[in-house]
Amino acid sequence: MDEDSLLAEYKACVGDLLGHEMIQKLDDHMQHCETSRLQHSINVSYYSFLICYRMGWDYRSAARAGLLHDLFFYDWRTKKCIRSNHAAWHPRVAYDNAKKITELNKVEKDAILKHMWPCTIVPPRYIESYVITFVDKLSAVFEVAERKYVKVARRAVAQS
Repeated sequence: MDEDSLLAEYKACVGDLLGHEMIQKLDDHMQHCETSRLQHSINVSYYSFLICYRMGWDYRSAARAGLLHDLFFYDWRTKKCIRSNHAAWHPRVAYDNAKKITELNKVEKDAILKHMWPCTIVPPRYIESYVITFVDKLSAVFEVAERKYVKVARRAVAQS
């Protein structure tokens, strides 16, 4: 399948969610360095979709859960905003918020609630949940590394 067809298939999976007010509100919150929570969620959603699509797994559930996995609206860097350990707590907050805007199937529920494994102790049940868990971690690394890379690149250009 070509890139345009893949993108159309991805949009068919998450199109009803992308325009939702709660999803769009994620753009007002920073996730990692200069990446908004919305962009991070789209990153996790799209790459999880691609992996699951290529492997023949449930790519629709992966795309939707990836988009919803960090559906919370507090600054996780500020301790006073969280009830307990953010890594263990925010999947539940995201799940509660996601239920308000769409019906979730068992794969989506599992992926959202367990995407912070092993911090959530109980491991994911479905392969799609593992994909989201690992894509989430890789996306975070790349989002943080990108900021450093941009700074290094700017410094290198300024010195030449």
